[in-house]
Amino acid sequence: MLDSKKRVEMIENLFFFKSEDIKKTQMNERFPKVFKIPSWEDIPFLVHGFGTKHWREEDFKRHKKLKDFKLLFLRQIHSDTIHVIDQIPVKGLTGDAMLTKQKGVLLIIKTADCLPVLMVDRMQKAVAAVHCGWKSTSQGMIQKVVKSMEMHFGCESSSLLIAMGPCIGRYCYEVGDDVRQEFERNGLSLKPLHLHASQREKYFLDLKEANGLQLVDVGVSESNILEVDLCTHCEDDLLSYRRDKKSSGRMLSFIGLSF
Repeated sequence: MLDSKKRVEMIENLFFFKSEDIKKTQMNERFPKVFKIPSWEDIPFLVHGFGTKHWREEDFKRHKKLKDFKLLFLRQIHSDTIHVIDQIPVKGLTGDAMLTKQKGVLLIIKTADCLPVLMVDRMQKAVAAVHCGWKSTSQGMIQKVVKSMEMHFGCESSSLLIAMGPCIGRYCYEVGDDVRQEFERNGLSLKPLHLHASQREKYFLDLKEANGLQLVDVGVSESNILEVDLCTHCEDDLLSYRRDKKSSGRMLSFIGLSF
């Protein structure tokens, strides 16, 4: 995946202010409502963002660039189910990924520790939003989404731009041997599972490393993979199910085509 230097450079860009200002901003309680990818802001037809706990569903209707979009949510079930949106669905959808070339539709993923991933192909004007918990990750969901983009929209994996939002960090995400077994059973790399130093059959899972490796394996350029390098469990302005349990709520990540 990305080395530490690249991560630091990216997070400085994503925050829109210098790294030495980050603590000051958080202390002044001006943590951003939404993180955006600066280079993606240059794509004229694209709207996107990774919401923090300060961004709520009603904010979509208050934002001048988003208020006219149709909001699409999923009933997320930690699966590898993908929906291709070619028209506004008449009833709710169940699954963990959506992709579309439909204009005026906002694909929205809810997370509170799981990894939200956004994709765009600027040549084909196609986008995707993916919910990657350990179960979806162990089923190779992110690779299946890339292949669906290729199949349905004629995208090339090497041209896809990927953004990973905030999720629970490696050192906060302890998992059991059942997770390792699922990765092994599905032929996935065990590299993102880091052995616990003091507990047998316990691991620390790096969700971004796991999904990054899978993306590179299907032809996505490593230089096209960006990330918001923040841990939901460690940051009070982000929502974490492991930290806050049922009171955590969910953050909203979104992507769509304006024209």
